[in-house]
Amino acid sequence: MPTNGIHQVLKIQFGLINEEDRYLTAESFGFKVNASASSLKRKQIWVLEQGEDNSSAVFFRSHLGRYLEADQDGKVSCEAEKPGRDARFLIVTHSDGRWALQSEPYRRFFGGSEDHLSCFSPTITPAELWTVHLAIHPQANLLSISRRRYAHLCPQEDEIATDSNIPWGVDALITLIFLNKQYCLKTCDSRYLRNDGKLVWEPEPRARYTLEFKAGKLAFKDCDGRYLAPMGPTGTLKAGRSSKPSKDELFDLEESHPQVVFMGSNGRYVSIRQGINVSANQDEELDHETFQMQIDRETKKCIFHSNTGDYWTLVTHGGIQSIATQVAAKTMFEIEWRGRRIALKASNGRYICTKKNGHLAAISDFIGEHPRPHSSHPLLGPGEDEEFIIKLINRPILVLRGNDGFVCHHRNSNLLDTNRSAYDVFHISFSDGAYQIRGRGGKFWYIASNGNVCSDGERSEDFFFEFRERGRVAIRGKNGKYLRGASSGMLKADGDSLACATLWEY
Repeated sequence: MPTNGIHQVLKIQFGLINEEDRYLTAESFGFKVNASASSLKRKQIWVLEQGEDNSSAVFFRSHLGRYLEADQDGKVSCEAEKPGRDARFLIVTHSDGRWALQSEPYRRFFGGSEDHLSCFSPTITPAELWTVHLAIHPQANLLSISRRRYAHLCPQEDEIATDSNIPWGVDALITLIFLNKQYCLKTCDSRYLRNDGKLVWEPEPRARYTLEFKAGKLAFKDCDGRYLAPMGPTGTLKAGRSSKPSKDELFDLEESHPQVVFMGSNGRYVSIRQGINVSANQDEELDHETFQMQIDRETKKCIFHSNTGDYWTLVTHGGIQSIATQVAAKTMFEIEWRGRRIALKASNGRYICTKKNGHLAAISDFIGEHPRPHSSHPLLGPGEDEEFIIKLINRPILVLRGNDGFVCHHRNSNLLDTNRSAYDVFHISFSDGAYQIRGRGGKFWYIASNGNVCSDGERSEDFFFEFRERGRVAIRGKNGKYLRGASSGMLKADGDSLACATLWEY
């Protein structure tokens, strides 16, 4: 069976901005490179690859899978399918965090503007300095390399602690905010980490950091040239004394998988609090009621992982238990999206229902096979024992990226752009199987009669999230249509089916 890594380090993708605020671009035609683009799109995205010889040399791979090269005369190209000698570069980090790229074999520096790029300068001038703009989705889990522990918001101590064995719950979500060519670390409650370890509501200068890379890892340098590091017994995250990044100051960004809670047809939360049986028998949503959802890339089926480290699995007589330690056919479940509710089908081809004792069991051949007794729960209207409410708990703040870029408020209207290199952060709330999305000024998203998604609503409107692919969500409006990035660059609710334009990184 296909497998999925739980803790997957994000591939570092980025854009490089020159002194004229233009991005290094790899053109599809003729494999030429220039620095003419004003925004970060697909052609401006580069991947940093480390050499296998443990040297400090790196390679820059374009969106076409070709490698940046510079020959002995300083001529630059991006046509090589495999990295050779001319593709080896050294990164020389400037004091403000910008990079100078030096050809390793020829010791010359790469720079220039528009179509006039070369790698022939013997010294570093402003024309040879590049700002790094991360192109990955900015919401992730942050792992300390030295402590092998995850950073999370610790509300009791009012800090970011680095002492968690697993990135569990909403507190483990870190959002990177790109601001004036620097980065802020934003917690799930929308505060920013200041260099003294305090959490503040505004991205003030002491809460902004320059990103540096070392052996594929990240370091965050503050305005005084010091680096963030975990301190003390709980690993309080703040700037230490070091002015050079060592292992203590290095971090990995890992993919933040969706974590969800389920409510069964009896109005109670699905849990493993009372043992290995997966049962709808709890009245509050805590760690034992939270499950990490991983979607298999090939089958699109879901794997549910508990905070004890085990997977849900189908057992004898259709029971569902959290005991599996390996991904297999019996640990994979198919989700049917039914508006405000979902249904789960196990590997035996049967639907999971909530039994009278709360235990989950895959014993129904169709939805409605086991009639539900009348429920007095306020969320549960007419429905079936095979239906569940699913709630995403680790995205209280939402960043959406589509094929053409990030979703952002339009500059001069109440519409939303879908092709921006910058991103806006939106807030979501949940009610009865649906989500409400708020943007600037606390105003709500809504769908206009022409299908445009607008962002200045006074009243909330329901949207339905369908987690269809790994790292991607489809969002359906109350008109039954999917939100789509239109060719005009606007967000519209007119998609009839799942397609690239209706799937969003979140």
